[in-house]
Amino acid sequence: MIGRLLLFLALLHFAVSAAAETVARIGSPGGVLSVELEIDPDGRPSYSVRRFGREVIAPSRLGFLLVDAPKLERGFRLADQSTRSFDETWEQPWGERRFVRNHYNELRARLTERSGLGRSLDLVFRLFDDGIGFRYEFPEQPNLSDVAIQDELTEFAVAPSGTAWWIPAFEWNRAEYLYNRTPVAEVGIAQTPMTVRTDDGLHIAFHEAALVDYSGMNLASVGQGRFRAALTPGTDGAKVRRPAPFPTPWRTMQIADSAGGLVMNDLILNLNEPNRLGDVSWVRPMKYVGVWWEMHLDRSTWASGPRHGATTANVRRHIDFAAENGFDGVLVEGWNVGWDGDWFGNGQDFSFTRPYPDFDLEGLAAYARARGVQLVGHHETSGFAAHYEDQMEGAFDLYERLGIRAVKTGYVADAGQAKVRGPDGLIRYVWHEGQAMNRHHVRVIEAAARRRIAVNAHEPTKDTGLRRTWPNMIAREGARGMEYSAWGNPSNPPEHEANLVFTRMLAGPMDYTPGIFSMRTRSPQGVQTTLAKQLALYVVIYSPLQMAADLLEHYEANPRPFQFIRDVPVDWSESLVLNGEVGDYVTIARKDRDGEDWYVGAVTDEEGRVLEAPLSFLTPGRRYRAQIYRDGASADYRANPADIVIEERVVTSADRLTLRLAPGGGQAIRLVALGR
Repeated sequence: MIGRLLLFLALLHFAVSAAAETVARIGSPGGVLSVELEIDPDGRPSYSVRRFGREVIAPSRLGFLLVDAPKLERGFRLADQSTRSFDETWEQPWGERRFVRNHYNELRARLTERSGLGRSLDLVFRLFDDGIGFRYEFPEQPNLSDVAIQDELTEFAVAPSGTAWWIPAFEWNRAEYLYNRTPVAEVGIAQTPMTVRTDDGLHIAFHEAALVDYSGMNLASVGQGRFRAALTPGTDGAKVRRPAPFPTPWRTMQIADSAGGLVMNDLILNLNEPNRLGDVSWVRPMKYVGVWWEMHLDRSTWASGPRHGATTANVRRHIDFAAENGFDGVLVEGWNVGWDGDWFGNGQDFSFTRPYPDFDLEGLAAYARARGVQLVGHHETSGFAAHYEDQMEGAFDLYERLGIRAVKTGYVADAGQAKVRGPDGLIRYVWHEGQAMNRHHVRVIEAAARRRIAVNAHEPTKDTGLRRTWPNMIAREGARGMEYSAWGNPSNPPEHEANLVFTRMLAGPMDYTPGIFSMRTRSPQGVQTTLAKQLALYVVIYSPLQMAADLLEHYEANPRPFQFIRDVPVDWSESLVLNGEVGDYVTIARKDRDGEDWYVGAVTDEEGRVLEAPLSFLTPGRRYRAQIYRDGASADYRANPADIVIEERVVTSADRLTLRLAPGGGQAIRLVALGR
């Protein structure tokens, strides 16, 4: 069905006429980017993007196909336009950096049909020097009071040829795929973010921001470097149903000379609404351990029985370990009734308030509090959102009473097999990123916020910066995580993390669960990194929730490298990309929000590399003790992943560190501020 629709849309498309008239234009604050809005003689609107006067997005069409009304695509005139400039600096309650500058120029254009129904559609463009966001706004009007969208006709025509990094859309395993690296012309239907490097070296990442009460956008190639929005299906022929007035999500392009410039970009956050929750000092980043990896290694089970992992004794052991090593929380999966039998993609037997008999929820919560630790809750729904919503309020009430301030939610189900309750009360099968599930995730986050609980969603809808609006939406998965290195065939390859930084991570934090010390797993390939790389991931893969994911005995047997995990913060005042190329390598430096120390992480793919890391970001005139965790001389992810050297030296801002990374390797550095 999707293929036939794309063929129809491709046939429907025809090139923007050379006689199209530019009816509005706007530039970014520093004159780096510009947008032109054009209307051709048939009234078809399009936009194009230039950077320093050079075209990077060729004329690209705009509009909608509607389910029960004529399309909004032709016969338009420009009825009104206005511009404004905006410049603020706002403070993140937690994040990669403390302060974010939000500086843009905005064009608002109203398009009105020349005849017929005389309907109107607003286009809003916001131009930053390093990116563009635009969206549609449906105004209140008598001839379009209820909008049923069949599809968007929004296009992105990448002017130059280049290389794309992407994962497929509309496949069974949601967003959990390895990244393809192909010519732009060979992209099929891609999820966003999709990153493109043009042949002349420009980097563009396509995504969306503020995805609320709408269907998630994918990108379908329609040939010659032109992509069209492909909305995630709904339940009744309409991919989006909403009463006007309402805005769509922002369609975004992050644009930079280098791959690192994409990571330094705050476009997605800035296009979201400010914090709606008021005081969010209760949302606290944390490091945690948990009853999790042992199940993926098949040493214990989520289900009840003789190998049940979530027992009182096992969890007490994890609480003690967390308290003794400075961790904030203990995640416990498999604690609640419902894991026995065929839970995958079912979920109807889950109770979110009833523990298994061998798990003393009340006693363990009290024991954790007494030791200065908190339990991290877990709500696996198997994608049965309706069943979860039936119990959600009571489940969050229970957590509030027990002092549980964070919960990991899960939606393990094949794509298209999530379940929601329709307006008629009947259960409907839907896609994870359709409008119904996007509504569900907001309901969850708001219910949690009323109890001062943060949410870490797995198998979620994509991240689009909503953490700015709801800061308790603290992290999520939404990509191929570390568990694939426990049992996957293949496991995550050495390039995977260097791909994530420049693709998935552009959307927001990811709970990747690093920190594996024993690389032999159920997977035939095992964990395809060195030990030093596992440490570096705490800096490279940003998340305000970081798990020390391995078995406790592996940390107890390796106290020296484990010290870096104990030391590394999870909240930052500044973040810098020192070097990097998509899928190859990256070096990132971050400053502790609560002190003067800096941390550096560098990772590479299957190739060994020597990278230079200038320390000019350090405070001039101050000395720092560099605690270095690096690959040893014989380190190699295939043959000797455990070879690690730990050493110290004193450095200043005038120094440059030479980072030798083994194949599949990395390096982690703590820079401890000393006296001047």
